[in-house]
Amino acid sequence: PVGAGFSFSRRPQGYDVGEVSTSLQLHELLIKWFTDHPKFLTNPLYLGGDSLAGHLVPFIAQKISEGIEAGRSPILNLKGYLVGNPATGEIIDESSKVSYAHGVGIIPDQLYETILEHCQGEDYRKPTNTPCAQALGTFNNLRSEVMTAQILLDDCYLVSPGPGTQTDKSASASRKILSEEAVIVRGRRVKHPPPRVPLGCYSYTAYLSYFWANDVLTRDALGIKDGTVDEWVRCHSGDLPYAVDIGSSIKYHRNVTANGYRALVYSGDHDAIVPHLGTQAWVRSLGFPVVDDWRAWHLDGQSAGFTIAYSNNMTFATVKGAGHTAPQYEPERCYAMFSRWVLHQPL
Repeated sequence: PVGAGFSFSRRPQGYDVGEVSTSLQLHELLIKWFTDHPKFLTNPLYLGGDSLAGHLVPFIAQKISEGIEAGRSPILNLKGYLVGNPATGEIIDESSKVSYAHGVGIIPDQLYETILEHCQGEDYRKPTNTPCAQALGTFNNLRSEVMTAQILLDDCYLVSPGPGTQTDKSASASRKILSEEAVIVRGRRVKHPPPRVPLGCYSYTAYLSYFWANDVLTRDALGIKDGTVDEWVRCHSGDLPYAVDIGSSIKYHRNVTANGYRALVYSGDHDAIVPHLGTQAWVRSLGFPVVDDWRAWHLDGQSAGFTIAYSNNMTFATVKGAGHTAPQYEPERCYAMFSRWVLHQPL
């Protein structure tokens, strides 16, 4: 959305955006780009996105599909879309975290059973009954002991965590770094450097990206004009207005695939942020018959994950060893998965 990266608005109202307005802007961008570059109209078009883009991608795909059905020019050659570790906006995004944590040994049987008993029908983010709230508080404390993006890795500060992902440890680190003086990046003072993380942490590259993006040479190479964006921040967390207004994206998955478009839905099997259990559940809830039952898919003679395919041209796959998001942790396996899928080959 506007405000991310080096994007900006000269009017304060320009930052008042949300999922729907951002999706419509992206749709408009595609229409204008293909209008200006008509030689690409015959190319197969696939949309893709990970994590919270699971809200936007099927919504945009439906808008393109509606334009095709209405005969609106230019006619885009949409073939399908892919979403990885996708959030949906449904309660399953939250409740599946509990089942996953229990399955991998983060929480004990007793706590799992207590949550199942007292949290039925509750909003896991804002529980209304005391036993549920207490149990989920204990759950969140235990879950904070692991790196939820990839549960096998050390619990390092995420550098730019999303809302609700910052642990007490990372919050303390954040306060420490923000209390220090601004740092110098090649002649420029930048005021919001992220907390320094140990060199061995996976998030160290994200830490370095802050200094790379704010370097004068980088900004010059990208054509960033003075007086537009003073300081690049990797992720904004609550400091810009952004409405989560698409609601559930599941209906868009159903509509688009029912119209014949292909879909690849994949999950890292070590992701505790949007666990594969929840994704499997909503994919199955669409109610389409299975055409290729659950099986392993392979790379270099070894299982690289597991997959299942449905009659609505939707394929679900897990990526072994991957976290949130899968391509960050297992790029080779994800590339093999995508290459086979986009070429209509079995995984």
